[in-house]
Amino acid sequence: MHERFVGTTVTEVCAMADAALRLTTLAEEVLGAPLPLRVRAWDGSESGPPDGPVLVVRRRRALRRLLWKPGELGLARAWVAGEIDVEGDLYTALDRLSGILWERGPAVALPALRDPAVRAGARGLLRLGGVLPPPPPPPEEVRRHRTGGQHTRRRDKAAVSHHYDVGNDFYSLVLGPSMVYSCAYWGGPEGTLEEAQRDKLDLVCRKLALREGDRLLDVGCGWGALAVHAARGYGARVTGVTLSREQAAHARKRIAEEGLADRIEIRVQDYRDVRDGPYDAVASIGMAEHVGEVRYREYADRLLSLLRPGGRLLNHQIARRPEADESAYRVDEFIDRYVFPDGELSPLGRTVATLEEAGFEVRDVEALREHYARTLRAWVANLESSWRRAAGLTSPGRARVWRLYMAACAVSFERNRIGVNQVLAVRTADSGGSGMPARTRSWSERPPG
Repeated sequence: MHERFVGTTVTEVCAMADAALRLTTLAEEVLGAPLPLRVRAWDGSESGPPDGPVLVVRRRRALRRLLWKPGELGLARAWVAGEIDVEGDLYTALDRLSGILWERGPAVALPALRDPAVRAGARGLLRLGGVLPPPPPPPEEVRRHRTGGQHTRRRDKAAVSHHYDVGNDFYSLVLGPSMVYSCAYWGGPEGTLEEAQRDKLDLVCRKLALREGDRLLDVGCGWGALAVHAARGYGARVTGVTLSREQAAHARKRIAEEGLADRIEIRVQDYRDVRDGPYDAVASIGMAEHVGEVRYREYADRLLSLLRPGGRLLNHQIARRPEADESAYRVDEFIDRYVFPDGELSPLGRTVATLEEAGFEVRDVEALREHYARTLRAWVANLESSWRRAAGLTSPGRARVWRLYMAACAVSFERNRIGVNQVLAVRTADSGGSGMPARTRSWSERPPG
């Protein structure tokens, strides 16, 4: 017997022989189309198209995960556990798989067992993967039942901690020295990530028309990059709020080193508890995705109440495409379980409408979709170049979560499945005055000098 079968029963050997061919055949029967990736199975066999990346199924346990959680979540658990992997270009693999995971919709992701092809596929997976109980989820998965009702203060704090308290050293590897965790603003094909993030921070400050002495509220202030830029470059007095203690600690240290402690205050505080308005400007950069649709009007009302008449809001937010039937919309299970617990994306039109319903006048919308795809690719490159250290700072599973999440998001932006937009809005005065220039896009021009 071949050494790879030592200690394995005859029945198991028969089940494993030519496992890759059996897997691709099963997949094609269920999908009704050829599998777009080559497969290499745990027995060393390969099957599928000879060109491009290879989907490596390292352990039979991955099949049991798919049996118990068909579709996206089962695949995600197997990926995080290291039971499946991709050899070759990850972006190409995800782009090819997107036709299965996205375009074919939930009917494939959550197959109906009454479909004969699906039933046959399940039986085939049982023979290949075994009938043992479902493997436990990887420890990186969120256990939400302990954290209260959705979008309560307690549960929001737990969700933010899960995502942002991974460790500042880990984030510095991924994000680079700027520690800016949102879409950069690329000026052309050349330029570094640091330059693009600096330009994004400057764009935000110019859209908000910050001047010496203005009060800026930075909602979801992260590691303090915008606060430092606004205080140092524009003379603003900044209050930053975050629910992440690790972010706050890093931001305070950075502010002290910059000599800006007299201009910036960082609080570990829920934005709903801010009471010291009015502010001249509010920036919400990559924070509204955590708010949730049930709280979005409350979010808009709160930010409006914190602004003086004529004060501006810059809302920078990822948006999904609207569904033909909005009741059919479902949250991405991988993102919800492993990345952003309770995070929700809204269509851009709904965001604009809610801000207007709250009393804001929306003055400008700028789409930055292509900018975010390039930013994510830069972050993935940073992670991959420091892989051993990144896995050591967190866990191999957590590092795998981040690699898949960022690469998949890059493909989603490139395929126009999601976008990201900066919405500039103003709280008009009682007289209707906005204080806005007639030519609103003047900030797009770089300032002299």
